[in-house]
Amino acid sequence: MPDHPVRCCLPRGLPRLVFAVLPVALAAIAPATLSAPQGTPISRSTDPLRRDDIGWLGRIGFGIDAAQVSAYRELGRTRYLDTLLADQGGDILPPQISALIDSYPVVNTPPEQLFVAYRQQLKHYKDTPAGSAKDAARKALQKYRRDLYLQDAQVELLRAIYGSNPLKEQMVWFWLNHFSIYAAKGPVRLFAARYEENVIRPYALGNFRDLVMATLQSPAMLIYLDNAHNVKGKTNENYARELMELHTLGVGSGYTQQDVQQLMRILTGAGILPPRMARQREQLRYRPGFVVNGTFLFNPRQHDNGDKLFLGHTISATGYAEIERAVDLIVRQPACAQFISRQLADYFVADKPPQALVNAMANTFQRTHGDIAAVLRTMFLSKKLGASYGHKFKDPTLFLVSAMRLAYNGEPISNPTPLVNWLRQMGEPVYGRITPDGWPLESASWSGSGQMARRFDVARAIGGGRNRLFATPDDPHRIEPPDLDNAIYRQTLAPYLSAATRAALGKARSPMEWNAFLLSSPDFNYR
Repeated sequence: MPDHPVRCCLPRGLPRLVFAVLPVALAAIAPATLSAPQGTPISRSTDPLRRDDIGWLGRIGFGIDAAQVSAYRELGRTRYLDTLLADQGGDILPPQISALIDSYPVVNTPPEQLFVAYRQQLKHYKDTPAGSAKDAARKALQKYRRDLYLQDAQVELLRAIYGSNPLKEQMVWFWLNHFSIYAAKGPVRLFAARYEENVIRPYALGNFRDLVMATLQSPAMLIYLDNAHNVKGKTNENYARELMELHTLGVGSGYTQQDVQQLMRILTGAGILPPRMARQREQLRYRPGFVVNGTFLFNPRQHDNGDKLFLGHTISATGYAEIERAVDLIVRQPACAQFISRQLADYFVADKPPQALVNAMANTFQRTHGDIAAVLRTMFLSKKLGASYGHKFKDPTLFLVSAMRLAYNGEPISNPTPLVNWLRQMGEPVYGRITPDGWPLESASWSGSGQMARRFDVARAIGGGRNRLFATPDDPHRIEPPDLDNAIYRQTLAPYLSAATRAALGKARSPMEWNAFLLSSPDFNYR
């Protein structure tokens, strides 16, 4: 790193070198394959890791940091992987980050109270007469909605950056994207943080059937895909269709439109406990046919009680048990094993993963009845994984989280709002995908010139420290430039930088500019 005095600001635009050299490299230079043989003893010193180790760590976690490297050196690949998959350490966060998350109303307020407050805000706006008061009420409602969303997004990003199990955090994001919800639809934002915390997180490394059932009972999903309005005599097939097409089986897997309609009937009555009935939750549990789980309510009075023919099987009219039977049938289909395995391989391995690897993962899925950890173990210990190292382009979330992990290495920030804004700027806001298919996983969706220009702006903001991440009421303009030329960089990225990146870094005019060049480089943006 050049010996220049630290400046408090950067030029308004990144130097031409970045836009002329690095974008070309990102688009045209194929990064070197990390192909050192597996199984070589790992150095327990601070010497640089092998290319193969770096490539593997780049897939296993949400960005390489000191804790990850230390554990990997201590345990070795297989033991480290098994430790992450076992997830016995809990979701440990720095105390400051944990306290910040716990302070958010979307986390510490009961859902029923959030729902009541939301309806009161809407009613106040609708009842306000036209004029200046109406305008003020509209602005207040917009701010209320925006604040709820900011809390939802910040919870997920803080956990991704500071979570103690990097593989679990990456899987939480993967499943949030796979079982995607759109926070801006109606009251979905009231439940998004709990969707991450209580629905996705507990099952991220668990059993796939349990995960499907948890999402099926989530108010965020039921509202987003309209099953809260799917009742006998007034049906809605949105969720039934997406449950098979996007969540479990995939397009062209053999199910028919009749199967969609039959699943829609099976799902009638699966909705949300109205706030006015919250006090009756315990009484409802003992009523025949009712199922209550938090804010989930299965109401047998709103259920189509006729027999159904679904995926070639007759499902007798048994109320809520029909839903469990239908999900069992879905997740046992070979198409489900193939679809989920391919989605995982698309994200972790390559845009077009080897079919042999997908087949091996699908076999594990079926043999273990949907054990997610077992499927991941098959993938991460496969010899076919190594050929893809250095070729998978990071989506904006992975770029941001890995940049923060490298730059600040666990140092708690005080203001996560810029994180949310940066992801929106790069086109992948948390809970921001309108359609239920989730953000695309292939590299081409994120490597266009427009996206790269926005990514370079974020790299400059992180690298320069003028980003308000450490702003406090007493010091709202605090500048905290990170030191990216640190031990982790020297043990991982530095020994294997391309000539183009070295040339760019050599022309940096300040440490902050050097940081921005590194985060903008192909070596950092591919994993």
